[in-house]
Amino acid sequence: MIFLRVGELGNETAAALDKNKKIRNLSGFINDFNPDTISFDNLEKLKKIHLEDLPEIKSGRIGSPISRPGDFLAIGLNYKAHAEGSKSKLPTEPILFNKSSGCIQGPNDKIIKPRSAKKMDYECEVAMVIGREGKYIKENEAQDYIFGYCIVNDISERSWQKERGGQWIKGKSIAGPCGPWLVTKDEIKNINNINLTLDVNKKRRQTGNTEKMIFNFNVLVAHISNFMALHPGTIITTGTPAGTAMEMEKPEFLKTGDKLHLKVDGLGEQIHEIIDE
Repeated sequence: MIFLRVGELGNETAAALDKNKKIRNLSGFINDFNPDTISFDNLEKLKKIHLEDLPEIKSGRIGSPISRPGDFLAIGLNYKAHAEGSKSKLPTEPILFNKSSGCIQGPNDKIIKPRSAKKMDYECEVAMVIGREGKYIKENEAQDYIFGYCIVNDISERSWQKERGGQWIKGKSIAGPCGPWLVTKDEIKNINNINLTLDVNKKRRQTGNTEKMIFNFNVLVAHISNFMALHPGTIITTGTPAGTAMEMEKPEFLKTGDKLHLKVDGLGEQIHEIIDE
């Protein structure tokens, strides 16, 4: 199934796309998509609904497909070309960091550039959403814990991330546009072979494919679950391909008025504009 949330910020309605890509209102069956409602039991119930019989939502803002994850985890330097382009050593195990769950926003919402931001960057990524609690998960059982997938733009302020000491979370919590859709894993033929692109002002910056990930989705689930319990609704965004601004010989960081367009096969598109705080 393909889930989404429609409505103004804080007043979104749970919805799903029917076979004709029309948005259908699910509020009579589920009140939201959040850590309390994301589960495989609820998914099985929702699969039994004849979506075409539900009211159509014809317009409205698209919100993040998850209202507020308990954990918003991320993986750094998970594409070889990106690691090399950023002059970093290839990781021997996944580089794990946090984004603040409060930075979640809709896929087409404007991205606010903080007053002191100097090196604001973009990262088109595929994220997975956990569907059941687990710890010490085996790689060959990881798919049993993955509910679905979505796009995340891992917006990063490089000066805060790299020049201000401490952990990456400072530079990684400006914004985390998510969605438009939460696509259940059965809808994706092969998550380890899907294309990602990102344009800035209609010029291609990033082109990648998940087959180029150093650590694949199953490896990441198993690895992270050795250090912490994974819970329903947790977002794990899995790294970005080459082409970020910081990799350029003369970096072209994001500036006010820039327009971004992200696209991932089977997961939809995001369109943003950068605005001043």
